[in-house]
Amino acid sequence: MRIGILSCSPNAYSTERLRVACERRGHKCKVLNTLRFSIFTESGRPALAYGNKEPKRLDAVIPRIGASITFFGTAVVRHFEQMGVFTLNTSHAISIARDKLRSTQVLSRHAIGMPPTAFVREKSAVLPAIERVGGAPVIIKLIEGTQGIGVILAETTKTATAIIETLHSTNQNVLIQKFVAESKGRDIRAFVVGDRVVAAMRRVAVGDEFRSNVHRGGRTEKVNLDPIFEKTAIRAAQIMGLRVAGVDMLEGKDGPQVMEVNSSPGLQGIEAATKVDIADAIIEHLEEQVAFTDFDIRQRLTVAKGYGIAELQINARSKLAGKTVADSGLRDLDITLLSITRGSLIIPNPRPTEELRQGDTLLCFGKQIALKTLLPAPSDRRSAPDPS
Repeated sequence: MRIGILSCSPNAYSTERLRVACERRGHKCKVLNTLRFSIFTESGRPALAYGNKEPKRLDAVIPRIGASITFFGTAVVRHFEQMGVFTLNTSHAISIARDKLRSTQVLSRHAIGMPPTAFVREKSAVLPAIERVGGAPVIIKLIEGTQGIGVILAETTKTATAIIETLHSTNQNVLIQKFVAESKGRDIRAFVVGDRVVAAMRRVAVGDEFRSNVHRGGRTEKVNLDPIFEKTAIRAAQIMGLRVAGVDMLEGKDGPQVMEVNSSPGLQGIEAATKVDIADAIIEHLEEQVAFTDFDIRQRLTVAKGYGIAELQINARSKLAGKTVADSGLRDLDITLLSITRGSLIIPNPRPTEELRQGDTLLCFGKQIALKTLLPAPSDRRSAPDPS
């Protein structure tokens, strides 16, 4: 295969390790500076130029998009997607992961352990928000910070309020997050590739530093993950839509607490700590997936008038509760059941004998008019609070 690595740092450890792994497995690989691309759009022919020349056709792209070029970098990745080139992580997933607020919003819909977090802009809402997440001490985070930059521990409510108001005065967007005291100065980084954790390490801060990032001087050690931490890391990466991710978790008293899901995790620290050849695992996974190019389902559905995708919640009054997939009558309604979400369990392409249970969420594709008949009554649906 011809593989391109999108990176502005060709000599960086992670970039070089991926390049070597590609070539060792028999692929042609080229590191491409993301900023040298030009994007062209015209009817039926999305195109890219690299250094004012048309690049050779690639079979796959590995994005290593730095925080400083997120907007342009994801635009380049998105254009490769429109051209039918496989991208290891999609532009959509990278964009979500890079935005701390958006990623916590996405994760909050699921049964994933995470510290209570607040986002406010009104001065009068700051104190109630601090109290809502559990009170001081709290962590204050810049939404687009990276490598521990823009993360502040405020020991008191007065200090937290002053910091937030100061940052707001400079038009900075910040998150207010519960401080998980039992995990102070340490966290776990699980490296997810596909549907498995290939390596994991514990990062421990040095001295009085509460941030455990390696870039802040933290030390690392190999760790054998408890199954619940492993399952949480994989689920978090899948929810974010990332094939490759570094999932950072705190060791809370109630189990793993997801802090961040990184779309371009570094290899150096974790490979040194675990002695695992993560680069090789990434390329092996790419080989397995390259035939399955990502596409936006909404683009395809525009040509199928009257069809759509919907989530159906099975409650006690649902006529589907207690029935098997075969007996549910979904197929007779021209509805295809794609998956069942049952707590933290995902059942893809469920068998006809699978029983539909109260609390299940069904992901279905079919005629919208038929799907509408299966939606719960408005009084049974989850609704947003009335601001009044």
